[in-house]
Amino acid sequence: MPLLATPAIVLSSLRYGETSKIVRLATRDHGIQSAIAKGALRPRSRFGAALQVLCLGQAQVILSERRDLHTLTAFDVTHLPIGMASDLDRYTSAVAMAEVVGRVGPTAPHPEIFDLLRDGLSLLETAPAQALEAVSLHLLWRLTGELGFQPALDHCVRCGNAIGADGPLQFSPEEGGALCPRCAPASTSHPSRLSGPDRAALSALVTGLPELPDLDSRHALAHRRLLARFIRWHVAEGHALPALEFWSNRSWGRA
Repeated sequence: MPLLATPAIVLSSLRYGETSKIVRLATRDHGIQSAIAKGALRPRSRFGAALQVLCLGQAQVILSERRDLHTLTAFDVTHLPIGMASDLDRYTSAVAMAEVVGRVGPTAPHPEIFDLLRDGLSLLETAPAQALEAVSLHLLWRLTGELGFQPALDHCVRCGNAIGADGPLQFSPEEGGALCPRCAPASTSHPSRLSGPDRAALSALVTGLPELPDLDSRHALAHRRLLARFIRWHVAEGHALPALEFWSNRSWGRA
């Protein structure tokens, strides 16, 4: 059985038996993988406290040729985002990203997803408090696009006709994006009607251009729920995403 060494991020951790853990890893060189860390819960385990969710490190994994559960032999931590543990806004945003990647990320190599997650977690850890809502929304939209589900904003997802750059917009998360005035009435997906400013904010959150908007708590909540609808329909593939749901529906947070 081959032994691989790769940069990895711990996406989730589950107790297995009395002494072991099963971890879900985002690896840069081998996609998303699950591995058992035998003896990880023993007092003198070689893993120590390394297998915490969101840890970045160098993983050594023995690949199984017969099943999807591999064996983790070592995990050398290079960064542990301790600061996030005391900031619920940052932590919930980070865990929502990790959950989406862990549930639907590819098992084939996709270094762009790993790099986006790694850099995104770093940004969430250091972003100014007043920018955190917009940063977390932008990162999840980018991640969604990297997974192959970029929303349509400048053309109708039904007829393909271009949509003017200004004014209100009908946006259907279930259908994948914008609907033109002719197609919107025929939709059964209950599209959201975005005002001109809300449309501009959505475009900036998706693209990062020209700059991220300044969102108050009411608009941030609306954008989180819109994004969560999009992810549930196109990305989740029927999986429950409790961390994303918690993140999208929380009514607390920064004003």
